[in-house]
Amino acid sequence: MSLIDTPTPRTKAVQPSPGDGTLSVRLRSSLQQLLAFGSLIVLVVLFGSLNPRFLVPSNLSDILLSTVVIGLLALGATFVIITGGIDLSVGTGMSLCSVMTGVVLTYLGMPLWAGVIGGVLMGALIGAVNGFLISVLKIPPFIATLATMLVAQGMALVVSGTKPIYFTSTEGFANLALGKPISGLVVPNAVFIFFGAAVLAGLVLSKTLLGRYTFSIGSNEEATALSGINVRKWKLWIYIAAGAFTGLAGVMIAARLNSAQPGQGTGYELQAIAAVVIGGTSLAGGKGSIVGTVIGALIMSVLTNGLRVISVPQEWQNVAIGVVILVAVYLDMLRRKERTT
Repeated sequence: MSLIDTPTPRTKAVQPSPGDGTLSVRLRSSLQQLLAFGSLIVLVVLFGSLNPRFLVPSNLSDILLSTVVIGLLALGATFVIITGGIDLSVGTGMSLCSVMTGVVLTYLGMPLWAGVIGGVLMGALIGAVNGFLISVLKIPPFIATLATMLVAQGMALVVSGTKPIYFTSTEGFANLALGKPISGLVVPNAVFIFFGAAVLAGLVLSKTLLGRYTFSIGSNEEATALSGINVRKWKLWIYIAAGAFTGLAGVMIAARLNSAQPGQGTGYELQAIAAVVIGGTSLAGGKGSIVGTVIGALIMSVLTNGLRVISVPQEWQNVAIGVVILVAVYLDMLRRKERTT
């Protein structure tokens, strides 16, 4: 029998043990979340030792309350950044959403639930515009969302007439954020709404097609498209979902202040992005978690509040936050370099 006719023995393909690669990624992700949580504990202990007032229950409640807005914006930004994109419009978009909530409740005199839905839908609309510009028109996310940021900023001023909208005639609106679910409880409603939104975001990211395709697009958009997935459609839905969280943030900040401030959102986008990156989400896309984002938002709030409590001047607070952002981005670069080597 010739060599060609000689049957080759069947050999079993070498299969990696179940979950080898996945387990490694999960362990690395868990370690990063653990390090972020450890950093949060270190900050709490440090500021508590420098000024005991930091650990007073009322101040801790203030920290949680200040985390709500940054955290909600960061939840939406997590979806976008995992895809490898960026959203610079979340700050001014939040202001526009709060103004639209004021229009629905104050100018139109509609009930409370309608104002909440109006604010969230406005955020979803902003997300849809971003998604259309990025996925359909192929405009780079940085440029597209920068343009949307300016448009939202101008529209918030135009719709409000450059004046704040006060909710003094809307009964119960402030309680949406500042009310207590149980009498005597220190933690206000807004905190529970934020953690409820975080649980929802976590479920969407880990248990749905939207979450699965979010990671797939961020890992390799071209390969995702070649596998038959409509990347354009799913990217549009990802930005809509992110915009809905921005809308909810607009409702919460309006309820907390009992007014819609059209010029207030500038700068929030940087804090939201910083919270996402500090929480371990990679700016290169394909990697991230909601748990990490929540921890990152808490770190940002603790840092801001702690510096204020120990009487650090505002200008140096900004310097400290800027340094934290630089360190977080540099660590993300090191993580990416380690994965590619």
